[in-house]
Amino acid sequence: MKLCVSEGNPQCVKALAALEHTGVKSDVQLLSHEEKVVSFLNSPVLPVAVLPNGQQLFSANAICQYLFEVAGKEITDASRQFLEWEATELQPVLLQALQVAVLQGKRDEAGTLLRKPLSWLEQCLSGKTTPFLTAETVEVADIVLWAALYPVLSDSSLEVGELRSVRGWFERVGQLPACTRAVQKILPGKQPNALKNFLQKQPASHTQRRENLSTETEDAEHVMTEEEIKAAAQVWSKGLAECRETLERQHPILPKEGKRNVLVTSALPYVNNVPHLGNIIGCVLSADVFSRYGRLRGWNLLYLCGTDEYGTATENKALEEGLTPREICDKYFAVHNAIYKWFQIDFDYFGRTTTQQQTEISQNIFFRLLERGFLNEDTVEQLRCENCQRFLADRFVEGVCPHCKFPEARGDQCDKCGRLINAVELKDPQCKVCGNTPVIRTSKHLFLNLPKLEGELEKWLEQSFSTGDWTANAKQITRSWLRDGLKPRCITRDLKWGTPVPLPEYKDKVFYVWFDAPIGYLSIAANYTSEWEKWWKNPQQVELYNFMAKDNVPFHSVVFPCSLLGAEDNYTLVNNLIATEYLNYEDTKFSKSRGVGVFGDMAKDTGIPSDVWRFYLTYVRPEGQDSSFSWVDLALKNNSELLNNLGNFINRAGMFVSKFFNGCVPEIVLQDEDKRLIAQVSWELKQYIQLLDKVRIRDALKCILNISRHGNQYIQSNEPWKKIKGGDEDRKRAGTVTGVSVNVACLLSAMLEPYMPTISQTIRTQLQAPDNCAIAMLSAEGHFLRSLPTGHQIGTISPLFQKLEPEQIEMLRKKFGGQQPEEETLMGKNPSDKTSKTQTKPPAAAKPTTTEGKN
Repeated sequence: MKLCVSEGNPQCVKALAALEHTGVKSDVQLLSHEEKVVSFLNSPVLPVAVLPNGQQLFSANAICQYLFEVAGKEITDASRQFLEWEATELQPVLLQALQVAVLQGKRDEAGTLLRKPLSWLEQCLSGKTTPFLTAETVEVADIVLWAALYPVLSDSSLEVGELRSVRGWFERVGQLPACTRAVQKILPGKQPNALKNFLQKQPASHTQRRENLSTETEDAEHVMTEEEIKAAAQVWSKGLAECRETLERQHPILPKEGKRNVLVTSALPYVNNVPHLGNIIGCVLSADVFSRYGRLRGWNLLYLCGTDEYGTATENKALEEGLTPREICDKYFAVHNAIYKWFQIDFDYFGRTTTQQQTEISQNIFFRLLERGFLNEDTVEQLRCENCQRFLADRFVEGVCPHCKFPEARGDQCDKCGRLINAVELKDPQCKVCGNTPVIRTSKHLFLNLPKLEGELEKWLEQSFSTGDWTANAKQITRSWLRDGLKPRCITRDLKWGTPVPLPEYKDKVFYVWFDAPIGYLSIAANYTSEWEKWWKNPQQVELYNFMAKDNVPFHSVVFPCSLLGAEDNYTLVNNLIATEYLNYEDTKFSKSRGVGVFGDMAKDTGIPSDVWRFYLTYVRPEGQDSSFSWVDLALKNNSELLNNLGNFINRAGMFVSKFFNGCVPEIVLQDEDKRLIAQVSWELKQYIQLLDKVRIRDALKCILNISRHGNQYIQSNEPWKKIKGGDEDRKRAGTVTGVSVNVACLLSAMLEPYMPTISQTIRTQLQAPDNCAIAMLSAEGHFLRSLPTGHQIGTISPLFQKLEPEQIEMLRKKFGGQQPEEETLMGKNPSDKTSKTQTKPPAAAKPTTTEGKN
């Protein structure tokens, strides 16, 4: 093996440090930046590893992984995730920051660029108990990230924040002799000047499209220029323009020429269980916030969802409760429907997959794949329970994970390590119906030939990644599937409850639910309107947004798109795949069987309004990493952000109008301080729109709270309750402050509508605001407009929020912490449950997601 490196190149530090650390034998050749090693590349690239078989690796991260694998060092999934983050998220920002610092001398600007990714890394490391990124010992991710960050973290003149955990980790890795030697060879001389020659040869860097939003939303308060202040005040003074748009929808909603046509779906929740808070924010609530926002923006938007009702999960639940699969579906469909209505999830249509349209559309796609040669037949080994006289589909078998040794892995996936499993790989398998040990038998099945579709899939993904908005984890998971190589995927199962396979020789089989369930989006649309193809066979006019938790990503980014690409029927494919991480409950996972966590059917009985639940779940939405629901934090955010910040400002603004000006908005004569507030509010509104356009739901919520904070400071510094008692000038000043404040309150009602629809409407009702004010202001590209003119009569003002007391929170924390028995559910138990429990092992604790992919 030969490793080619060059001086001044941090990528070469990675490869050389990995070589030294692993001890793999290799010649090291030091070349200039201009030397071309890989002949088929357009421009010189280093490092390059020339393998013994003549193959060339020219990605530093790939070289590092190769060296670790050759040395017999395991590369964990956690380590791979850090590698993917480094390549896709960190590297573009790092290169730009180094160019700005070294070539342009703008060190402050470089530090600002780096602050966000380094803060994320600090958060990851601050919660770890291991000395290194993923383990007690150094792994490949430690070497790669350390080398990548060396130029910035070793340069004391770059101000990137305190970063106590990051610097501790950086120091520990830097003590490795392999790292020291690599730096001495690749980056000789004073830092960062050794980089200059290398950086001058690199193309100008641009941060990723998704991150092109102003970092000021998360950093210091934006400083308004005089031009911004003047322009904002002029626009505000013009007031609301006439707006003919209304929020009333005419069904069926169909794509329209000249409009932005947006189709929104959220992952179809399993019908066999009750969704918990993690399920709700991961899918339907996130999609609902975005859909409500899109309608306010004037988009022609359709939001569809429904219950996923076929597959082993439903059969399993039917056995457990002593009901038929159809009875289970009917029972839990009603439960889901009621929960989502209470949470104010505003679907345009909420359907289900057990319909004739589902059968027809699934079988049509199947036949098109068959005719085009994208399906193969093969004999597979399966587990069969001789006692039950049946093949055991994935959810009917449980055993020890062959990868991480978790004792309750399912036959399709391990809930602990997340890896996909073939059921026959399980150690000590057990039938979940009777508890007997199954045996291995063979059965014929049909497979989707993913390798044959891989080229077309990659071409489409490249286009979708570059033009749409995919969350970082969605890209990462998709790339990892492609990196590992696609394999044929079985699309049939030996079950009775499912869409029948329409071939005589497969009359006793149904479609595997991961093939069948995503087609539910199409069939639900077909149940909504006979003109469903205008949405689903119209990629030129329709933008498709999929919302889900991260474990559902590969089924929506690889498997389902391959099915539609192979069918060759002009299907609409996802443009924007929005995936969350996991929401945990306190310091553990949600578990219905253990009575841990809040499930949808229990939330309304806590006495906490659904709007407060919506607010808190979006506030802690796991956008970049896992997050946790906490009762103490819920009370803190309710009492500080909602009651003392937002509610306090809106109530004061309205009460001043009622108390001091007989309920009529007073005359407004703007001074510099008022104009500055209007400009600050306009800026926050623009950030809100930019963030929600990019589906950064949690970050956009902070803009609302920032506005109310500005409003409270404005009222406090001007003291209208004192000035109203003074002379004419003071009274006029009190009127202006009150008039501006009540107009800010009206804007907040519009911005709150996607998050807290009931509160939003309550504010507008109290202020007697114009019907069109919300859509007028949010469709005005971020202009804060005066919606309540002088003389406008408001209604009765009353408080919007109630304090959550410590005693109430402690009671709820205990109630949902696992002490209550399993039987305490608000749905009630089926009379046959007692009998079925003696025959059926309880299902494993659910992961904190709602998925289709794990049936």
